[in-house]
Formats: sequence, C-alpha cells, structure tokens
Amino acid sequence: MQRIDFLKLSSLGFFGLYSCGISNSLKKDCRLAIQLYTVRGAVSKNLEKALERIAALGFKDLEIYGYDGTFFGKNRTEFQSILNNTGLKVISSHHQTGVVKNGRGTLLNSWDKSVEDLNFIGSKYMVCSYLVPEERTLENYRKLPELLNKSAEITKQSGIQFAYHNHDFEFEKLDEKQLMYDFILENTSPDLVKMELDLYWISKAGFDPLDYFEKYPKRFPLWHVKDMQKDTKKFAEVGSGTIDFKKIFEAREKAGLKYWFVEQDSSDKDIFESLTMSKKYINDNSFFFNKK
Repeated sequence: MQRIDFLKLSSLGFFGLYSCGISNSLKKDCRLAIQLYTVRGAVSKNLEKALERIAALGFKDLEIYGYDGTFFGKNRTEFQSILNNTGLKVISSHHQTGVVKNGRGTLLNSWDKSVEDLNFIGSKYMVCSYLVPEERTLENYRKLPELLNKSAEITKQSGIQFAYHNHDFEFEKLDEKQLMYDFILENTSPDLVKMELDLYWISKAGFDPLDYFEKYPKRFPLWHVKDMQKDTKKFAEVGSGTIDFKKIFEAREKAGLKYWFVEQDSSDKDIFESLTMSKKYINDNSFFFNKK
C-alpha cells in the first residue's frame, strides 16, 4: 500500500475502528505498542500487509524481533520506508546473546553494526530477549552480567538504552541464596542495564512484580503485557485471565515505566481476533493510561 492510500483510509476512519478515540488519540500514554512476534505468522507471509493490519488495530509503536543484519529480509532503508508507509515506529528490538546460536544481530556477533542499524531506524531500546536452553548453565549465568554491561556500553554510545527481558527460568535459584533474576539485577549497572518485565512470565513463576518495583525502583522502563489462563496457565487475551493489571499499573511510577507492549505468544483463536479483544479491554480500562 502506498502512503497516500494509507493516509486516505486513515482519514476515513478505517484505521480508527479500534483506536483510543478522538479525545485520547494525542495522549502519549495512549500510544499502544505491540511486540511484533505476536503476529510472526503474518509477518513471514507479507511484512507490509502484516504491519498494515497492526496499524488498522490502532497500534502505533513496535517492538521487533529477528534482526540478523536485515530487518525481516529488508535492509534498513527498505524497512524504514515500510515503517513510514504504515505510520509505525520501532521503539525496541529483541536480540539473543549469541553464546550458543552465534548469528548476526546477537550480542556477540556484529553488535556494533546492529546498534548502528537500530539507531538508523530510531529505536530507543535494544533488549537481550532470551537464553536458549543450551545456554542456561551455571558458567554462562555467571558470565552474563559482564556481557550485558559490555553490550549496554555500546548501545549507550548511540543513545540507545539496553535492557534484559525475562521468562520464568530466571526465577529459579542460581545457588542456595539467590535467584538468577536477582543475580542479574544486582550485578549489572542500574543505569546501563534496565529490565523489560514480562508480566506473564513473572506471574507464572509465582512472583509479584510489585516486590521487584520496591526493591529495584526505576529499573523497569519496559513491560510485556499479556494475561494467563487460570487453570492451564496458558497465554490469554489481556483482561481474560488472572493477572491483576490494575494493581501493577498503579505502581508504574515506582517501576519507572516508559513503554509497554501487548504480546500474546500463542492463541486458540485467530491472533488478530485475540489482539482486538486485548485492545478493547485496554481501551475500556483507563488505568492503563492514567498516571497517578
């Protein structure tokens, strides 16, 4: 779709079907963001069409994944053009360490070039997203804070904030005294390495985000917002599960929240239907947007 056609449809209200509404559309807190991994199937088929559908749901900001020297097979100029055409912006990008799978775009392979390309498209954050199972050894865990700090020093030179994204395995004990997650927090620079808190995974692990906000204030500028089914603990549309988002969002100032991303790793429905359900619940509940 050409940008002129996109803007025409937007002016007719087509892309506002599920948006925040006219009175709220200019509020910064109403700029909903999404982790693009949610619609990875659509992205793999046709990147631009997938982004158009995301924009049509009212999302404006993205967190991307899979950078490997290209953005979904596009060079940075091509990708920026697609972003411009769809009216979307990249806020953050996910990257693995490269300790085991050492492809381009990882912390240990061409990191300087990764930072350069993410800076080119305007990303504000770069995030260590996941440790593959083979990487989860005591030796690798012990070395991780140093790798995160070094990676963050490089992103800082370009004005990009570095962060670490959790799953549930980080809440296992590293030793008799300490959880892996706490080990990362206490052995990385609070300024260089922030945390992207996944509200689903910390809840599934049985821990309370508010406890971490109290212990490590202002350390959590990014959140993944997704819900958890009561019985199966599977992923759920926001508002249909067990996570108390109101309680968590009321603590946003303590946490240091800057951006939050809707994400749903999998669904028993069409994923765009699931996103529409999550989007409606978010729009209907002002605590997601109102600051205390």
